[in-house]
Parts: sequence; structure tokens; C-alpha cells
Amino acid sequence: MRTSKKTKERRKMTAFFKEIEPFRGNGNENEKGQTLENFLEEYDPYKYKNPCVTTDAVIFSCKRKVVDGEWKVLMVKRRNHPSIGWWALPGGFIELHENLEDTARRELTEETGVADLPMEQFAVYGNATRDPRARIITSAYLSVVDEGQVKVQAGDDAADARWMQLHCQTESVKEDGDWKRTIYRLALENKEAELTISAIVEKKERSGLVRETYYKVKESDRIACDHAALIVQAWKLVESRLI
Repeated sequence: MRTSKKTKERRKMTAFFKEIEPFRGNGNENEKGQTLENFLEEYDPYKYKNPCVTTDAVIFSCKRKVVDGEWKVLMVKRRNHPSIGWWALPGGFIELHENLEDTARRELTEETGVADLPMEQFAVYGNATRDPRARIITSAYLSVVDEGQVKVQAGDDAADARWMQLHCQTESVKEDGDWKRTIYRLALENKEAELTISAIVEKKERSGLVRETYYKVKESDRIACDHAALIVQAWKLVESRLI
């Protein structure tokens, strides 16, 4: 009797996580009379359609003093769909054995050649329509590096990789009931390539004991997906620490 591919994958999933003692609970069997081992043997992770998980990395660089310096962000040009030919943040899909921060570092290295950076998780984006390939949830990371200390070289899914000068201006701020709406104009420029790409990003926030903050791309000129929103959110976080 042949074992189906799905069954093999399911077995791989249960064998993937060998140390199960911390998950034994009170040690009782469930209502079906299953021990934890029995339950895991029969558990099918493919029973439901699950979202895919990716990471994206916003990597900033500053040549001079941190407060007064010229800030840049590292971007890659997409070699394939979706948003082929547009500029995006380095990132990609998580592998089963990886922690999220390891995925962020691996994808950054594969697409730009930049390695061994400290990574800070700052956001999770999961809008249901953010990617046409599937329901994709991304965990976003940021880091800051001196561009003179790293060598950027495009690889993997990236057709090109470049530092782009960051310009982020506040266009308007409006109070709307409990909500505060801020519009930012983002421009990324590489003078050597005579390239300027841009976007309009809205920040929507509500203060209080429970705070809500959302960043959304309203318009985009050659910046892929919701990456302009990720860049603005990361930049406003870094900027707040420089004041």
C-alpha cells in the first residue's frame, strides 16, 4: 500500500517536534480516549486552509550623526510576480524549522548579501487582500546599519538591490472622533540610478488604555504591496527614539 504525499507530510509534521513533555498538561486522555501521542499521530495540520507566513525587513542606514544624518532604506527590485519590476523590502516565506527572526535574517542575506544584523520585530500585517498568491501574514523586522560596513549584492528573487534615500513628510493631521488620522508622503530616491519611487501612507490611531494603530497605503508608485506602510511605521518608530 502506497503512502500518500499528504500522509508523509503529516508524519513529518508530528515527528518535527520531538520534545512534547511540556505539552502534556495534566496527563489525562481527551474525550476520545487519546493520549497526547495518539492525538498527534492522528492530527492533520492540512485539514483546514491555513495562512502562509512571511517576514519582511526594513533596514536603515545612516552615514553621519544619528540625529542629523542622511537616512536610507535598503530595497530590492522584484524579479517575479506579484509586483514584478517594482521595489520591495527584502523578505520571504518561513521554513518549518525556522524561528521568525531566522527567516528575516536568511531572506535578507539571500536577497541582498547583508548578514548577521540584530533584528527587532515591530509589526505584523495580515490584511486578507494584501497578496494575490494566498492569505499571507507577514512579521516585520527592522535594523540599523552603517552602509559602509556592508556589501549589498542582489540575489535569489531580487533583480536588483539598492540603498535609497528616505524622505518622509507629514502632509496632514486630522481628528475624526476618537481617531487621529495622519497622512505621510514617502519618497525613496537613488540618485545614481536616477530613480525615485513614492507612496502616500495613512496612519490611523486611537489613544486610551487600549491603543489601536494602523498604517495603510493609499497610493503607491512602484513600491510593492503594503511595504510603504511598513517603511513609514518603522521609520516613525526609529525617529521617536532619536528625539
